[in-house]
Amino acid sequence: MACYISSNNNRLYAALESGFGVVAGVTAAERFTAMSLAARQETETPRRKDKTGSRTIQGIQGGLRRRTPFDLRTYVYGRGSGSEAPRYGALLQAALGAAPVASMELGVSAINGTVITFAQAHGLQPGSAVVIGSELRFVCGVTDALNVVVNAPFTEGQAAGAVAGGSIVYAPAVDLPTVSVHDYWTPGTAVQRILRGAAVDEMEIRVNGDFHEIRFSGEAADVIDSTSFQSGEGGLTQFPVEPALQGLSEMPVPGHLGQVWIGNGANRLFTLSDARVVVKNNMEFRTRDFGTLAPRCLVSGQREVTVDLEMYGQDQPVFEEIYQAARQRSPIPLMLQLGEQAGALCGVFLPSFVPAVPEFDSEDSRMRWRLKGSQAMGSGEDEIYVAFG
Repeated sequence: MACYISSNNNRLYAALESGFGVVAGVTAAERFTAMSLAARQETETPRRKDKTGSRTIQGIQGGLRRRTPFDLRTYVYGRGSGSEAPRYGALLQAALGAAPVASMELGVSAINGTVITFAQAHGLQPGSAVVIGSELRFVCGVTDALNVVVNAPFTEGQAAGAVAGGSIVYAPAVDLPTVSVHDYWTPGTAVQRILRGAAVDEMEIRVNGDFHEIRFSGEAADVIDSTSFQSGEGGLTQFPVEPALQGLSEMPVPGHLGQVWIGNGANRLFTLSDARVVVKNNMEFRTRDFGTLAPRCLVSGQREVTVDLEMYGQDQPVFEEIYQAARQRSPIPLMLQLGEQAGALCGVFLPSFVPAVPEFDSEDSRMRWRLKGSQAMGSGEDEIYVAFG
């Protein structure tokens, strides 16, 4: 018997819930790899102000309201095919809202700059992703059933006869679903946990680290454990057994691989040193109802999508456009491609964001631009798209 439980002996599963806080069953297909899951339960303990004749805390009788914040970190991983959803897709949907939309392979008749002509009806719409070779682009305009306009040209010199690979896109929506996160450990006698009614309040995509990272944080309705479980919790009659284990080997995408396209002139930026895209839902749990200890539902606030960028300055037209857009508060598009291999691509597209006025950092031998808190905008659930291809 080992003295301690190894932190590597941990397996996570996530699935969308059919109702708020109703634990969703999971299969081996919902297992995903992560760096860490931090979840804690905080009890809201009111302070007694009555005169007891003593300085000793005499306690409070009855149940108290609880909060269950969580923070989950993972990488961008390669997948089997372009249209295959990432294994943590339920968390992506919980962060943005809309059900993912998959696009199948399409034959290409011609590519003229940012205009792509397909050999058959494409069925794409603004925000859809197009993958050709090792590059991913987003549709920003649909001309007709055969032609679309993408946000930036392909750089690999693709010609007629190419095949656009499959992709899957996550987009914003008004309503946000909740997920159940199952947290299993070895040995089986250790405490197993389930976060029920987990709502993603903030999603962060980090670029150009050792590996590309995604972080999900928020709050859950409650945490159920195998030790203190009582029938009826989360709609369960017994604590669920972990699905039969299957081999899982996921390869993270190195953080230095990818492309950045910014501005109305579809300029490629080569000097990015760090990027951070944050989606914040400003959600609140309905926790103050009289006669209840656990949250009954959640309410989503105004969505905030912000971008932090760091880059080394150059005397190139792209930097002039960024600076002018920042000073004039003119929106421009931004696209980040994470990875450079089909089946291991992730794209983040902000059709319209206002860059913050750059801060010049001259402490190093090269001048660095920092743009903090740039705000994305839209006309209605269209300020950000996240695609995998």
